[in-house]
Amino acid sequence: MATLRSEALILRSVDFGESDRILHLLLPDQGRLTVIAKGARRSLKRFSGTLDLFNHLSVQVEGRRRNSMARLEQARLIRGFAPLRVDPMRFALGCYLLELLDRLAPEGGVRADMQQLFSFALDALQWVAARPPDLTQRTILELRALDALGLRPELRDCVRCKREVVGEGEQVFHVAEGGPLCGTCAVSLEGLLSVHVGTLRALQQGLSLDLGVIDRLSMGPSALAEARRLVTRLQHFHVGMTLQSERFLDRLFRESGISPSPAETLSSDRFPVA
Repeated sequence: MATLRSEALILRSVDFGESDRILHLLLPDQGRLTVIAKGARRSLKRFSGTLDLFNHLSVQVEGRRRNSMARLEQARLIRGFAPLRVDPMRFALGCYLLELLDRLAPEGGVRADMQQLFSFALDALQWVAARPPDLTQRTILELRALDALGLRPELRDCVRCKREVVGEGEQVFHVAEGGPLCGTCAVSLEGLLSVHVGTLRALQQGLSLDLGVIDRLSMGPSALAEARRLVTRLQHFHVGMTLQSERFLDRLFRESGISPSPAETLSSDRFPVA
């Protein structure tokens, strides 16, 4: 890679050595890129106020040589999403979204897909910066992040036989296959998550709405508990672990009294097989 000039979003920032900083950037054309900012912690002029989490930048990157990282040469702040830094809930949700993207965004992805992902990341941070989220909105943002990463689950049709899941009662959802299963296809399978069709429809609506109006979507306590369990299982399946920022965000929601009650959460954790 030769000299690259691009917009970028900082996903992660780590001090390195005595004066350098390693950054994980999200770029609209290339996806995730790891760069080193030489002397970033020593110079007060070169990168002053630009290399913090959430920052939307205009950058110049010099291509990496053998056995070395790409080098960040210039960075100019475009947008800083300041409200994320003064409210604990918004800060925690913003950190969680960044960590999720940092874990799952590819390096050198398809350009059109990476542009969509970059646009989602900026829009999501702007949305969080504008309002304190509730649990429904957090759930939809997580689901939309998976969608932007190319990991959108199926919410309407059986993932095996492709027939539409109909009815208003409980259905089964296979996390590993990323969608619901009809009664015939679910026979003799284990590890199935119970979810009502109404919950799947609410999640589908959350994906179809413009991001700016997802606060109009509401779910009852039972449906929200099911949606939380489903989206959390999907995220853990793809990431392979519980993110540190997720634990912090969960604690803030619990302390705010806006998480589903234990009884509601457990009610969505049944595993019928037919």
